Amino acid sequence: MTAIHATAVVAPGAQLGAEVQIGPFCVVGSKAVLGDRVRLHSHVVVEGNTRVGDDCEIFPFASIGHKPQDLKFKGEDTRLEIGAGTQIREHVTINPGTVGGGGVTRVGSRCLLMVGAHIAHDCQVGDSVVMANNATLAGHVHVGERAFIGGLAAVLQFVRIGHNAMIGGMSGVEQDVIPFGLVMGERASLVGLNLVGLRRANLSREEIDGLRDAYESLFGAGASQAALAERAQALGAAAGNPLVQRITGFIANRSKHGILQPKASVQPAGGKGDVI
Repeated sequence: MTAIHATAVVAPGAQLGAEVQIGPFCVVGSKAVLGDRVRLHSHVVVEGNTRVGDDCEIFPFASIGHKPQDLKFKGEDTRLEIGAGTQIREHVTINPGTVGGGGVTRVGSRCLLMVGAHIAHDCQVGDSVVMANNATLAGHVHVGERAFIGGLAAVLQFVRIGHNAMIGGMSGVEQDVIPFGLVMGERASLVGLNLVGLRRANLSREEIDGLRDAYESLFGAGASQAALAERAQALGAAAGNPLVQRITGFIANRSKHGILQPKASVQPAGGKGDVI
């Protein structure tokens, strides 16, 4: 059964699913929708036109759905959508969209947002993304599924993070990160492939070797953004590996910031045939 603590405030109009639990001193706004079995531990605020999916769990002092930190925002009726099974830990902040950014911020299903993580307006975050403590996304950032963003990392507005990419802790990311990419550094650079993520995705040795070959072809020698795009186009047309084509397609659709590259000619860790 739904359980609402006596000290919680649930505004008229809020929609609560079955077996919702709302703990002490929580506030749920009039436009909020909480799916089945959502649990708000205590001191959680869910405001605005916010939909929280089934089986989500939100921990103390999280602020979900308050107006964006954007001076252009004038109170428009924009949205925030959070997928099923996502865990939102203490002090996380997530803002809804803006009219100029499409009107909706989306967070996928089964994500883990650790203490102090921030997702700004108009971000699109895929399923099973992990954001470690105090990782931050500026506005309009796109994050692919199963990406990992390390603690204290910061991603510039409009940047895209490819699926299965890994961002090292304390990295400042100012350009797009290819799928399966591994990024590190105060001013981050691409340092190889996310072999841990590839292993967890249960890819075969042949598939991983194909990605290594593609990485070396694309990034083995320095290139301008235009030259990188040409390499990606040629490689994508020739490759029969759909994982490689995912990388080349990502490069073809780069944002205005361009694609993050290695600082120097860097090879992925591990040689062909290595057991990883």
